[in-house]
Amino acid sequence: MTTLSLFLLVLLAYLLGSVNGSLVLGRFKNIDIRSQGSGNAGGTNALRTQGFKFALGVILIDVGKAIFVVTFLPYLFVKLGLLDNAIDQRVILFAAAAVVIGHCYPIWHGFNGGKGAATLIGVLLALSPVIVMYLLLVFFTLLILTGYVGPNTVVAALSAPLIYALRTTEFLKQDMFWFLLIMGIFLMFTHRSNLKKLMQGNESRFEKARLLHRLIKKK
Repeated sequence: MTTLSLFLLVLLAYLLGSVNGSLVLGRFKNIDIRSQGSGNAGGTNALRTQGFKFALGVILIDVGKAIFVVTFLPYLFVKLGLLDNAIDQRVILFAAAAVVIGHCYPIWHGFNGGKGAATLIGVLLALSPVIVMYLLLVFFTLLILTGYVGPNTVVAALSAPLIYALRTTEFLKQDMFWFLLIMGIFLMFTHRSNLKKLMQGNESRFEKARLLHRLIKKK
């Protein structure tokens, strides 16, 4: 593998990541959801402002592009002779990081995209689906308890390296651990407005998801 091959792979991963689901689908409806709701071009705002079907399409695009980048794109590079058959995991992780960054800062949409959660889930579905199971368990448990989406996304993302460490011997020597840690910190940065609102006491809740609260209130 040459430096040029790695550069091309990362560049293509970023460009594919820049294809933002909510903004692409929004063009078919002549809307820009960045001008609605929270102003974020992600799945949560898509659900709140456009409904379930639109949000589902957004998630499928944002998750699907990540899966494509970490599975089929390297395979294509191998077929073209740009990568060795035995692909170094670091190469895949560089591409994985690039597709997430592209989603958040898309060149096609003025570098104003989503917050990266769905795209990161797509990456992990391809690389470590067991981790995804734990992350969703953490996220939905907290969602049911608190109703917060953004802050709980951050907690789930930051729990990923911890979960990996508990399941892996000599985890500090594993590239995957450091990738998960960096991505967790990155998602904390992209969700900084949610964390700021949470500290100020005005972060919005997904009230319908607060099942425990609704049950106690009903009683």
